[in-house]
Amino acid sequence: MHHVRIAQRAFNTPLMVEPSKALAFLSGLGPRIAGQEITFRGADLAEAGINRAALPAHASLIGGEIADRQQDHGTQPFVLIEGIAVIEIAGTLVHRGAWIGQSSGLTSYEGITAQIDAAVADPQVRGIALEIDSFGGEVAGAFDLADRIRAAREVKPVHAFVAEHALSAGYALASQANHITLPRTGAVGSIGVVTLHTEMSGMLEQKGVTVTLVRAGAHKTDANPYEPLPEAIRARMQGEMEGLRTLFAQTVAAGRGNRLDVHAALDTEAAVLRGAAAVAAGLADAVADPRAAFQAFAESIHHRANPSLPGATHANPTKSRKEISMNATTEPTDETDTEAPTPQAETAQAPIPVAHTPPQQSDPIVPTATAPNADAIRAEAAEVAQVCAQAARLGVQIDAADAVKRGLKPEALRAQVLEDLAARGDAAGIVASAPAAVAKDSPLIAAAKKAANAAH
Repeated sequence: MHHVRIAQRAFNTPLMVEPSKALAFLSGLGPRIAGQEITFRGADLAEAGINRAALPAHASLIGGEIADRQQDHGTQPFVLIEGIAVIEIAGTLVHRGAWIGQSSGLTSYEGITAQIDAAVADPQVRGIALEIDSFGGEVAGAFDLADRIRAAREVKPVHAFVAEHALSAGYALASQANHITLPRTGAVGSIGVVTLHTEMSGMLEQKGVTVTLVRAGAHKTDANPYEPLPEAIRARMQGEMEGLRTLFAQTVAAGRGNRLDVHAALDTEAAVLRGAAAVAAGLADAVADPRAAFQAFAESIHHRANPSLPGATHANPTKSRKEISMNATTEPTDETDTEAPTPQAETAQAPIPVAHTPPQQSDPIVPTATAPNADAIRAEAAEVAQVCAQAARLGVQIDAADAVKRGLKPEALRAQVLEDLAARGDAAGIVASAPAAVAKDSPLIAAAKKAANAAH
């Protein structure tokens, strides 16, 4: 067998990895490890969607060429952006590896641990962003690192940004953050464990090779690759996998709290969920573009560190807050209550500078009287800022500072946002249903086209 060190990590050891990724690994490297083509029993590569072509190189979605914009990189084992330590968790996750970041497609728990510890100890760091794009990896070391991330969020807020995939061991780490954001096509979950057993006796027999195992201890050569796997050993391995899956679910529940308990985690049966479906199931907290979500996180960290700034709040972060939820097509849905998991979770969204759109004559927003209590004023201003930030992500531009100055209520702003979005949808529908061949647009069609063009 070639590449013995790789084989030791791939076979006969528990892995928290999305099955299709494991098959992709074996279909590509398997022949090089075994010395010839290999077959898969009980697995269909076409159904698993395996592409034998090489995967594209990973690129950061949060900062782009962030290293070039670092003024003082120093000896920090992470990138520091606006007071936030950005720690990348990408590729296959392995237990030991004395390096920082991704190396040859691998990221080590050892390196991530060093980055987490350094970020917690660094006074310049006010928050931690985990940028995750991983199909998972080894069980060994994963749960210890998960505990470390959960402990870190007791000191500084930790936000997980899924850059498309946080599966299996990758999700075990993401679940320990205060908040998980993923894009519309982002995938999370796969709360399960798999062991790959290779059996080479047939191949060796064809080659005329006989392997004799001399063992001392009845279980010393259990699950070896030179003999068929006995049913009793298979059953014992299955029991071990179930025990590890329970530990996985318990770890997820410790991080997610009442958003995803042990039973709910086990009930997923290692399913992978995307976008809004993942949020609905409690595996994630919000659907958003990673760049915009990171900027909002940075703004909230900045205002938390400077409470005198407009929009800052001292309100209890565990109190439920209204948030415009989004479905897989980024259309606004009913408002939902979201609850922050820990005292370090995000409070109100900081105001994001946006272009001001003057209200029309029919604008239903009416300034209301200023609240008599100073704390109530601050809380209401923070909620207004949050609504404006959410509106900006939906393409509705509202100047948060102006809205606060005019004394606009959050409820009125929400109504205006939804009305604006509905008007755009109606305008687009009118244009789409207009006859293809007309000599001249009617005034209604012309107005609708003008509104639709302005919306884009």
